Parts: sequence; C-alpha cells; structure tokens
Amino acid sequence: MLKGKKIVLGITGSIAAYKSCLIIRELKRKGAEVQVVITPAGKEFITPITLSALSQNAVISEFFAQRDGTWHSHVDLGLWADAMLIAPCTAASLGKMAHGIADNMLITTYLSMKAPVFIAPAMDLDMYRHPSTQENLHTLAARGNQIIEAGDGFLASGLEGKGRMEEPETIVARLEAFFAYEAKLNEELKGKKVLITAGPTYEKIDPVRFIGNYSSGKMGFALAEECCRRGAEVTLVTGPVSMKCSANIQRIDVESCQEMYNLCVREFAKNDVAILCAAVSDFKPKCYSETKVKRGANNLYLELEPTQDIAATLGAQKAAHQKIIAFALETNEEESNARKKLEKKNADFIVLNSTRIKGTTFQSDENQITIISKKEKKAYEKKKKTDVAFDIINELVSIL
Repeated sequence: MLKGKKIVLGITGSIAAYKSCLIIRELKRKGAEVQVVITPAGKEFITPITLSALSQNAVISEFFAQRDGTWHSHVDLGLWADAMLIAPCTAASLGKMAHGIADNMLITTYLSMKAPVFIAPAMDLDMYRHPSTQENLHTLAARGNQIIEAGDGFLASGLEGKGRMEEPETIVARLEAFFAYEAKLNEELKGKKVLITAGPTYEKIDPVRFIGNYSSGKMGFALAEECCRRGAEVTLVTGPVSMKCSANIQRIDVESCQEMYNLCVREFAKNDVAILCAAVSDFKPKCYSETKVKRGANNLYLELEPTQDIAATLGAQKAAHQKIIAFALETNEEESNARKKLEKKNADFIVLNSTRIKGTTFQSDENQITIISKKEKKAYEKKKKTDVAFDIINELVSIL
C-alpha cells in the first residue's frame, strides 16, 4: 500500500532521531518516495548526509540552500506529498504546530500540508504528562492530525512507555493501514451516480434585490468532495456561492429555486442517490418588477408565494433502487419537525441541524448533526463540516 506513495518525513531534535533511519529504510523497502525535512535541532542528533543516503533525496533543513540561495518551497512540499510523518516529534515542535509558530522549515511545511499528517511524539514521561503537552496533543488530534503514541508497554525502569517514540515498524504499519483504508473508501461508491444540491437560492424582487439566506454551500461542497473521493460520479447543483470544487465533479450553477428544481427533476432519474443539502427558499415574490423599486413615502407590501418543493417531488419520483437524503435546518421542535419531513419527502434519512447550536450551520466551518431514519436516531458531536460529510456518507454507504 506504500508503493509509489510520496512521504514527507519530518525529524525534530530528539534522541530518538536515530530511529528515523529505520523508518526511512522501511518506507523505501515498501516502495515509497521519502523527502526528509529536519529542524536545526534535529541535525544535532543525526546528520543530513546519513538521511540523504538512505532516502536518496537531498535533506531539507533551511528555507534557502546555503550554496546557491535556491528557495525550498514548503508550499510545493505540501502539494507533493501523499502524507507527512513527523517522527520523532518533540514537545517543543508539538507546541509550535498547535499554535502556528512557523520559525523553521519543518513547521512551515506542516502548516502548508494538504495531505494527512501523522505525528509520533518523543519525550520523557514528565514532559509527556504535562498539561501543556496533553493540551497540544488534543488540539492537534482535533484538527485531524493522527497521533501515533507508544503502546502501554513498560520501560526497564518500570515507568510507562508513554512519551517514548513508537517503534519504526509500528509507525510504518500505521501508514500502510491508513492507505489501505483510503483505497477501500475510494471503491465504496464506485459505479454510483450521486446528485447533490448546495448553497442558497436567490428569488428576485427586482433587478437589484432578492430574497435569500446565509448559506455558504460549505456542507454541500464537502459532501460532493466526499462522494467523489469514494468513487462516485457526482453532479453538484449549486446556488450562488464563491466556493470551488474538484475538476472531476460536474458542477451546475443556478440562481433560483425554479432553476434548481428544473435541473434536479431532469437529472434525478439518471442518479442512484440524491443528497438535498441546499438551503432552498420556501417562498418567492409573486410579482417581479422589471425596474428597480423606488423608495416611497408609504410602506412597501411584498406578496410571496410558495416555491417548488424539490425534495417532495423527487421523493414522489423515487424508484426502488434510489436513495434520498434530505436536510432539516430547524429553530425549534427540531426532532418533531425533522420526522415530519422524513415522511413528507419520502427520504431514506434526514440530516437534522439546528440554528440554536452556536458556531454551526450558516457560514461556519463546523456543524453538529443528528441523523434520523424510520428505524433509529444517531447524534454526533460538533465537528468540521468535512468530517460531518464523512459521517453522512458512511450512513449512506450502510443503506446502499
């Protein structure tokens, strides 16, 4: 599972730095390409010459090459890698990573990394146990970094093995297991076609005004990326948002509910799944003014009429092999309203979220959901929308 994988190996100033040689040798033996980035303190424990000979790549330590002034781009490394492994990682480097202190090439590379990051802490037991270290570890784990800690074995002194760096073969095995899991995920929706709606809709009042909402499209786009990652052929119908998506996602931009409705009705029959995440306006102005409505002395009365119900229409059209996931954003009586929507829309499950949970829903990078089906209810913790998308698609896969 490591053949052809590009691994950035970060080495910090720990006595365990010598074990990095064993990590490099094992990664190379399994077919990976290794680029070492070492801190200045790390070079006090092991020489770049040794690391270069093992990795067959020049070791990067400084921002500029000493001889010719060539700039080492941490951004390019972040784009190049399939994974970054920092082993050993000292308490000092953990603190810098947790708080964004980019004072060396390794930390700037970490902050620019687009690939998954694995961290193998290495320090004495007292430093490991210190509340500051534990807080930094929890912070990094909460951000999606994978912490590889030593097991519950015992040192010769009788103290717990916590704090020491995990053994090289175990660290490499964790990377292998990760890529094996990723490969499995990439096949889960292979051959499936998924229709996803995202963002708001704008319902025009006149050429310059509209009825809309605060939806950023982040949740819908995260779902589209997750489905695509798992091998699905994705069609994303999105209202007016500034977000971008992967090139292999078929994106269709619309503005109004009617446009989104027309496209969804047209496309649904071609798809196996519809995920209706868009914050579609429930009402639109009954009359549209071709010219800008001017301010007057009297109040302006705006008559509204219902828009088309996309979820209900698709629910009525749903074939036996098709699945529908609907969303319910509620302000009160959340579960009761969601269950009514589950029945009305003929959905397979409802993703419920609430405006009463601060820091979630509109414009936020986080969300907290409850998945409700006819059989059960699953409540989840608050987390990043990308992680929420992972949970939702896991639920979808379980019913396909």
